[in-house]
Parts: sequence; structure tokens; C-alpha cells
Amino acid sequence: MSRFDRYLLSHLLALFGFFSLVLVAIYWVNRAVSLFDELIGDGQSALVFLEFSMLTLPNVIRLVLPISAFAATVYGINRLTADSELVVMQATGFSPFRLARPVLYFGLCVALMMIVLMNVLVPASRAALATRSAEIAENVTARYLSDGEFLHPAEGITLFIRRITDQGELHDLFLADDRKPEARRTYTAARALLVRGDAGPKLIMFDGMVQALDGSARLAVTRFDDFTYDLGALLGETVLPGRSVDELSTPELFSATPALIAETGKSRATFLAEAHARIAVPFLGLASALLGFAALLVGSFSRFGLWRQIVGAVLLLILVQLISTAASGAAQRVNHGWALAYVAPLAGLALAGGLLWLAQRPRRLRRTPADGGQAA
Repeated sequence: MSRFDRYLLSHLLALFGFFSLVLVAIYWVNRAVSLFDELIGDGQSALVFLEFSMLTLPNVIRLVLPISAFAATVYGINRLTADSELVVMQATGFSPFRLARPVLYFGLCVALMMIVLMNVLVPASRAALATRSAEIAENVTARYLSDGEFLHPAEGITLFIRRITDQGELHDLFLADDRKPEARRTYTAARALLVRGDAGPKLIMFDGMVQALDGSARLAVTRFDDFTYDLGALLGETVLPGRSVDELSTPELFSATPALIAETGKSRATFLAEAHARIAVPFLGLASALLGFAALLVGSFSRFGLWRQIVGAVLLLILVQLISTAASGAAQRVNHGWALAYVAPLAGLALAGGLLWLAQRPRRLRRTPADGGQAA
């Protein structure tokens, strides 16, 4: 690698790190706000919120890397042009394709990062996130128990707990079971514990009493030292959903066995489209970098800057993203449509190659009448 290639590559990587950090922070804060309200509102601790936030980071990073690569390339090349460094290199005989070589290296680095993210880190993090979400969904304390307020976990059930200790012990519990009007039960206890049983969660109450009111309006009071109330029958069995396509590994997507198709409820076309997207989408980072670089080389020098080229580069990037979205949707609906996953990266690379070819063509200067000749 020549000195110029190392210089430009290090320059782009430094800018890429800066833009990635900023964009990831913006995306993460936006996601963290809703996640915080959801988890803390359900009674989860700050550690659970931090764990969920970390598990969402790989997917957030995967989304922002192509945009960061494009922004780093456009900003870096614009600054090098303003400082006349790129102009000097062009004056020494470097063609646009030769100048694009370090940008190609930079784009391949971004593509390699995205390949690792999309094929290893993102599926693993989403699988872990789904597992933790299922565990929290099974946590009855977080879903149904809250101290200091009347709760109605099921129709005909009223529950009140004065205080829940840090160890999970319930103090001064009141439970009214009015599901059967002819046999109403009211349970009160000084202490209670929520434990997990084979048939579901159970509520063990200590030092309390049961007040039973039958259809003849007679009240029977029974005091107890300990009493077990089956919450599993009350709340019903929690059915955990199967894995989604995003949680499967890439080899599992390519295999698309009938068992996996039945588990996810998706078609074989969706499996293959997702598998090939994990290979094709990373090269959008390469296409974004080359597209931003090539667009800034087109056009003559202007003392007003390269704002026209920058606007054109942004519009071309939007076009490539629209192609990617449309092709992704079509690939999941059409049998053997997995090849559409490669359309957007190839379109971006083709546009970048066309712009580089256009940039290296010699420009004709329009002759004016002051030159004493006729316009060609």
C-alpha cells in the first residue's frame, strides 16, 4: 500500500469512527427512552435495562455503518479538495480510479465489519434478547405484583400488597377471589412468598386467614399458619413463541428445514432472502463509500465548494436505499427471488463505476467569441 493510500485510508477510518459514534449514540438514545419506560414501568431493575440496551446495540450499529461510511467519505473528500490535497494528486497524474483505491480498501473494511455483525453478532444478540424477554414475561412478580395499589390480574381477582421487600417477600397481602359468586373467598396474610412450582407459580401465605362466603350468606373464617394458593391455574400457562427468522444463524437459514419453517411460520423464500441479504447488504457499505467519493469527483472546480456534488451523492444514496428496500420485500414474496438481495449493492457499485468513468473523461472547454474562433 502506497503512502497516499495509507494516508487517505487512515483519514477515512478516523472520520468513520467519529460519525459511527455519533449516529449510534443518537439511535441508541432514541431506542433507550422507550425501552426504559417499558422495563422500569414493569418493575425491572436498572441492570436489566442496561442488559437489554447492550443487546440492542449490534443491530443499531449494523443500521448506521453504511450511513457512517458515506458521511465519512463525503466529508473527508470535501475537506481534502478544499485543502487542494486531492487537486495536487490529480495534477500528478492520478486517475479517478487510482484515487478510488484507498476508498475501496475503506469500503471493504466496512463490509467486513457488517458481515461479522449480520452473520454473528446480530443473530446472537437477538436470540439472547428474545430469551431474556421470555424470562421476564414469565416473571409474575414483574408482570402482576406492585406494592401499594389494587391489582386485577384476572377477572374476579383483586390483589393488594402493602409492601414488597428487596428479597421478594410480600407484606400485608389481601387477595379476594370472586370468580364464583356462590363461593367467594378472601385471603389475608401478614407475609407471603411467590415461588415457582411444576404446574406454575404458587403463592405461599403465612399467618393469615380465609373468609369464605357461600350462597346462603353464611361467613366461615379459617385461620392458618401457612397456606398455598395456586397462581398457575389463575394466570394460565405462558406459551413462549418460537424463534423468529432474525434469531436464526445463517447456516440454519440456508438449510430451511421443515422444522424451522414450522417454528417461525415463514416461507422458504423468506429464509433464503434473509440468508442472502446477510451476504449482500454488507456490501452496501462499500457501495456507499465509493458512491460518495465518485460523486464528488464529477464536475469542474468551483470556488463555492462541492455542494452540488454532495446533494447529488445524497440523492443517489437515497435511490440505492429505495432499491434495497423494494428488492428486499420482493425477494420474500417471490420464489427463488433471493437474487434480488444483490440488486442494490450491484446498482450502487455500477453507479460509482459510471461516475468514476465520467470523471476521468477529458472536459471540453467551450470557446467564446473572444477567442476569435467558432464554437465547436
